[in-house]
Amino acid sequence: MARLLLPLPFAAAAAASSSLHLATSRLRVPAVSGTPLVLSGCYPSIFCEGGPPRCDVFLSPVPVARREGLFAGRVSGVTMPARLARRGLCAGAEAGGGSAAQVVGSEEAVEWVKKDRRRLLHVVYRVGDLDKTIKFYTECLGMKLLRKRDIPEERYTNAFLGYGPEDSHFVVELTYNYGVESYDIGTGFGHFGIAVEDVAKTVDLIKAKGGTVTREPGPVKGGKSVIAFIEDPDGYKFELIERGPTPEPLCQVMLRVGDLDRAINFYEKAFGMELLRKRDNPQYKYTIAMMGYGPEDKNAVLELTYNYGVTEYDKGNAYAQIAISTDDVYKTAEVVRLNGGKITREPGPLPGISTKITACTDPDGWKTVFVDNIDFLKELEE
Repeated sequence: MARLLLPLPFAAAAAASSSLHLATSRLRVPAVSGTPLVLSGCYPSIFCEGGPPRCDVFLSPVPVARREGLFAGRVSGVTMPARLARRGLCAGAEAGGGSAAQVVGSEEAVEWVKKDRRRLLHVVYRVGDLDKTIKFYTECLGMKLLRKRDIPEERYTNAFLGYGPEDSHFVVELTYNYGVESYDIGTGFGHFGIAVEDVAKTVDLIKAKGGTVTREPGPVKGGKSVIAFIEDPDGYKFELIERGPTPEPLCQVMLRVGDLDRAINFYEKAFGMELLRKRDNPQYKYTIAMMGYGPEDKNAVLELTYNYGVTEYDKGNAYAQIAISTDDVYKTAEVVRLNGGKITREPGPLPGISTKITACTDPDGWKTVFVDNIDFLKELEE
């Protein structure tokens, strides 16, 4: 009988894979049957063990297509789906039948991403006075404090605010690090967008509460939509967009990019987003692209902005990342790699809470965290 050995810790696995010449190296391991096994991606931590005969196992940097059961459980307790067990295969390995295993091509990867259940979960950024920011968001912007968690051993506190439950709405996650009173927002982060039914009325309320208005209500440059801009106590800009009733009032995150076509291509192929619209404004020398998982009047979207001739921005240390849901963090990491993204945290469970995540950066260096759908809902129940 073959048995599945538990994977190495991710750091050890990464070190093991980096020390191997992935395209040419071979490992001699016991065989499950007389057919070759091809391990997927850069996961040299799962092996089958049994009696002879032996066979070659090739470590390939190209992901294997049919990866049923790869890391099916958490790192602390890997399980093998029954269907794979009946076939006598290790999770994450394929019976080659004398030929190389099928690999994920770009077209197949794009199709999988499109079918994956994804939505924007929350946007994370740092603030210097958590109570002051919560007060501003609830009293001036009409948000609700959804939950708050303090982690004294790591010296930080999180607060989640939004316009509805986290399981169905895009929300903000504020992070307060003990003793840090200010941050550098930089030039790359643009603003958050909030849809309101009456921009002028909202601006009057914000002024009455002592808020800062940086642009009075009026039509957007080159368009007809009525907008205004305000700043929160930490200097983060919010665009107020006049719009009818919407299920997703917190509706935009705007980030600046140095190559818009490159960014659009990445978010379409690696993240499975749709280009909802693109608008060029040569008079003011900028182009925007709206990316998301559904119509922008009903879903939160990512607004990418390209300013003519500007290829790099200072990201500062205030804005952190966006979190997106997925059915499979392992496949997600493979597809991101396939499309040129950088994995900054290998897929796997978080210590202590067991929520599976993976983290990456886009070509401009903006960070995104993908969170397992089921684990995310379990976390909300606790």
